[in-house]
Amino acid sequence: MLEIWGRPYSSNVIPVIWTANELQLDYQLQLAGGSFGKLDTDEFAKINPNKMIPAIRDGDFPLWESLTIVRYLCSRYGEGTLYPRDLQQRAVAEQWMDWSASIAFPPVIQLFFATVRCQPEDRDPAKIAELRDASVAALRILDAHLAEQAYVAGDHFTMGDIPLGCIAYRFFNIEVERPSLPHVEAWYQRLSARPAYQAHVMRFFGRNPDDWQALEKASAAEGVI
Repeated sequence: MLEIWGRPYSSNVIPVIWTANELQLDYQLQLAGGSFGKLDTDEFAKINPNKMIPAIRDGDFPLWESLTIVRYLCSRYGEGTLYPRDLQQRAVAEQWMDWSASIAFPPVIQLFFATVRCQPEDRDPAKIAELRDASVAALRILDAHLAEQAYVAGDHFTMGDIPLGCIAYRFFNIEVERPSLPHVEAWYQRLSARPAYQAHVMRFFGRNPDDWQALEKASAAEGVI
């Protein structure tokens, strides 16, 4: 049985859970991190000595780092679909996965915390505008790339779309003014039609910061999500 350790609304855990569901894998979600704790246990230290989420245990094989886990699951269980067999197409998918982590993710997640995860009276309009502009600047690069193809690595959905799809959901649901990004928007709509994206990415957004503890309790009650 595949185990996924983390919280189902953590920005780094969501891509792993989405991947597992795109691949239709059976897995058990081990709720960990935040109010769930478990990261300081001897058991978890054997899985991830960094004491961070996400991490997985695939049988006896432990693995950590979000995008490494996505690559591993796709290569083991999705070769020829999410994991392209063509070396150059696979390299393009990996290129955009790395770009998502280094360029697109930082301003979008900071914008998310400056708005959604910040009480209205504590929000800094100048900081929000700066982070919005940085997010848009990054996504304009993706927009130009998607002008030539339907998905990040070509005409079909691959692992390359997964981290960026998670970023796009946050970006398009933050209440800020944004310019049109027509090709990113069309790609986002294609992702939004995918059942696994609907079920495991398009969740847990827009809650008041005071509600997050209640959300964790609800997740614990659900057990495996």
